Amino acid sequence: MTPNRVEQYRRWFEYEKDSHRKVLASLESVPQDQRASASFHKALDIMDHIIAARRMWLFRFGAATERPANLFPSGVTLDDLAGNLKTMEIDWTTYLEGLTDAALDRAFEYKSLDAGWFRSVIGDILSQLFGHSLYHRGQIASLVKAAGGEPAATDFVYWSREPIPPPSS
Repeated sequence: MTPNRVEQYRRWFEYEKDSHRKVLASLESVPQDQRASASFHKALDIMDHIIAARRMWLFRFGAATERPANLFPSGVTLDDLAGNLKTMEIDWTTYLEGLTDAALDRAFEYKSLDAGWFRSVIGDILSQLFGHSLYHRGQIASLVKAAGGEPAATDFVYWSREPIPPPSS
């Protein structure tokens, strides 16, 4: 059965949550003596940027009252990152639970960081957010590897595929 559109976004968010847990584990795999490296800190900052961007869109949708202080945070610790991620995922899960297919087509207006005003459709922004996370998780994987850690395998196909026995000859 083909899921409706909002169910598809919920499914993608479950994949994203699993991927974020794997990214946190990959960050934890960086050896202690490499955790002061520029690569490790850049990876932490990019992960916190993913979280801040998701929080910003909740604010723009009118689903959060607090605007993130910084869309490009820096200096986050691994412990802080885990807490920030948990809070963001709870808020997004709540938002997606209340979303309807009709709401996906709702246009809304918002002010961008460069001070321009724009109109977008919620479904388009949700698609953008998943692409945004995919892009940055790839950057994080490269940075984790450069810092001596084990990058996470977060391709969607690894999450979505179903193992089956090989065909009989």
